[in-house]
Amino acid sequence: MLVDAHHHVWDLRVRDQDWIAGAELAPLRRNFLVSDYELVAAAAGVTASVVVQTVTVPGETSELLELADASALIAGVVGWVDLTAGDVADRLAALRALPGGSWLRGVRHQVQSEPDPGWLMRPDVLRGLRAVAAEGLVYDLVITSGQLPVSARAASAVPGLTFVLDHLGKPPIASGQIEPWASDLRRLAALPNTVAKLSGLVTEADWKRWQRGDLRPYAEAALESFGPSRLMFGSDWPVCTLAASYDDVRRAALDLTAALSPAERDALFHGSATRTYRLSQPLPSPSLSPLPERRSGIRPSICRFVQ
Repeated sequence: MLVDAHHHVWDLRVRDQDWIAGAELAPLRRNFLVSDYELVAAAAGVTASVVVQTVTVPGETSELLELADASALIAGVVGWVDLTAGDVADRLAALRALPGGSWLRGVRHQVQSEPDPGWLMRPDVLRGLRAVAAEGLVYDLVITSGQLPVSARAASAVPGLTFVLDHLGKPPIASGQIEPWASDLRRLAALPNTVAKLSGLVTEADWKRWQRGDLRPYAEAALESFGPSRLMFGSDWPVCTLAASYDDVRRAALDLTAALSPAERDALFHGSATRTYRLSQPLPSPSLSPLPERRSGIRPSICRFVQ
């Protein structure tokens, strides 16, 4: 079974995506709906997915939760909350109490866009991260490669929280440079409360001329650092379409992991995401007991710009 641990959806009629600006990102300035995702995901054999936030506004998370509640494919939501707020715990509980709130699995912030290089280690941010851990959620790291060291410090400071590294920390694939990214990645992976996504690599490569061989040194470094049981596949659709189709991304991931055993590939393409995000069933909401069945009645077992 194939779990897609990282994709996005947006409807510009409902909410603007202000990060989609300029000619380079123009192909993304249209609607990418759940129905569009379901078509490409079904063709790829995806059995469950995790939809991830794109904008740092509270309203988007509630919208994603509603979409997840109506979808038989989306099995988890990584939303956004202001980690610096004094009432982070109350805000997370409120999200969990919303329609579809039982599908909230984690939160994310655009750390890659923060001007303060030490943002993750700010006392108010660490307090917020501890609140995320207390709520039983995970924290997705969307960072640039230069922010790997401070991410390791934050993960060490909050050992009760699982940190999920998106896109392997955006290594400089287009330049072919691998250090200091690889060494910094190993230091993060040495912490037991960290996992990573084999995702977003094609858009860190040359969009027009990339080949699978360009991605291989970075995938191999990630496998060496985390091992397949702490790596998970993510398409990063539709952002990936700037450089590759959904099927191109899936095939590249399969090729880059071809040397793994069947059990190791199952861990990377299914088990790690299912375990990390607890995708096999909805989580109880604070104010709802028992949980109703979702509409389909079926549960699968399962900075350049935002990604």
